[in-house]
Amino acid sequence: MESQTSFYSDIERINRKELEDLQLKKLRSTVESLYDKNPYFGRKLRQAQVKPSDINKLEDLSKIPFTTKDDLRINYPTGLINVEMDKVVRFHVSSGTTGDPTVVAYTKYDIDKWSELNARCLNMMGVKKEDVIQIAYGYGLFTGGLGIHYGAERLGAAIIPSSAGNTKRQIKLMKDMGVTVLACTPSYALYIAETIIQEGLNPKKDLKLRIGVFGAEPWSESVRKRLMDNLLPEPYDIYGLSELCGPGVAAECHIKDGLHIWADHFIAEIIDPKTGEVLGPDEEGELVVTTIDKEAMPLLRYRTRDVSCLNLEPCPCGRTHPKISRIKGRNDDMLKIRGVNVFPSQIEYVLARIEELGDQYQIILTKSGPLDDLKVKVEVKPNAVSDKPWDIIQLKKKVENEIYSVLNLHVEVDLVEPGSLPRSEGKAKRVLDLRGLS
Repeated sequence: MESQTSFYSDIERINRKELEDLQLKKLRSTVESLYDKNPYFGRKLRQAQVKPSDINKLEDLSKIPFTTKDDLRINYPTGLINVEMDKVVRFHVSSGTTGDPTVVAYTKYDIDKWSELNARCLNMMGVKKEDVIQIAYGYGLFTGGLGIHYGAERLGAAIIPSSAGNTKRQIKLMKDMGVTVLACTPSYALYIAETIIQEGLNPKKDLKLRIGVFGAEPWSESVRKRLMDNLLPEPYDIYGLSELCGPGVAAECHIKDGLHIWADHFIAEIIDPKTGEVLGPDEEGELVVTTIDKEAMPLLRYRTRDVSCLNLEPCPCGRTHPKISRIKGRNDDMLKIRGVNVFPSQIEYVLARIEELGDQYQIILTKSGPLDDLKVKVEVKPNAVSDKPWDIIQLKKKVENEIYSVLNLHVEVDLVEPGSLPRSEGKAKRVLDLRGLS
């Protein structure tokens, strides 16, 4: 049950018809602004023969061409900014590992709205003014740490901006400062839980953690259960992309059955990633998001590459904003192994359900002639099996059979010693691609 009346109850529970009317009004204003003021978007809209006056209902959004990360790279560094440069107060920049980095700009208004969105998310999770929140997302050019920070400040919670890394110090701060809320990636939370046990502490007795704010990478219900068993009672999912604003685009309520996407700021669509066709509610495809309340850098129909579906049914929590399902993975993360489509999250789902296995695993891709091969390395929990060889052999067969039951693909599994696989203090690097070296 929710422990407090929503601080943002009016906008969160606005009548659905009023919400859609507000979306249409903001959408038309955004299209008009980009059409008139931004040379790149103006040209794209004219080439698609779309005028602001053509947007008369929400369904008309489908007339507008998509925006992709390539559009951001083509316009590097400031070609998509839609305000005078003296109104820009912040830039966040991606790593640019596959080419030019992508730049996202914010006005003072954008920062204020970003703070509000994150405050809504935290409040929806049950975070209160009395809480102490430790933010172990990265700070800096990455948006994760600062976004959650602003939301916590808006709520009035006490903040420990620990950033990522130095795990033993993180744990000491949690214990000494009475931290009640932890914000980080789910994979880092699992590593923190593992380290806490190695330090001889009992999270349920020695720490005061009650809420987890976990995002920046896909994670499963099985991981939620492990976090509940080993770290804290209430793990919540939060979603965002730097291109849209950062964290705060969507988050779970106490029902934990999908993430409410704040429809007064974003319009969500699900499309067929191959054809671009808009799919119906509950159909799985690629999440596309249009920002309708940004000044510096609004985006029209941005293709996130994230795989999800859209739920328009009323939520038992009372909020009227639609929900997206937990992100399954990214289109560009999908692996095609011997004709079978495989998402790394599917493998995680299987491994996390097997009690004898630890939290750390690695997916290794190699090439055998013209075909790709996949192997999974996964740690075994300490004392999970005896020193008898056949126990390990039986566990290996069990894991391989469970993976086959989900993927319909035979995958070789290599069980390894606890602590032998690399750990990450940020986003986990689960896939090791050696195909170019084969």
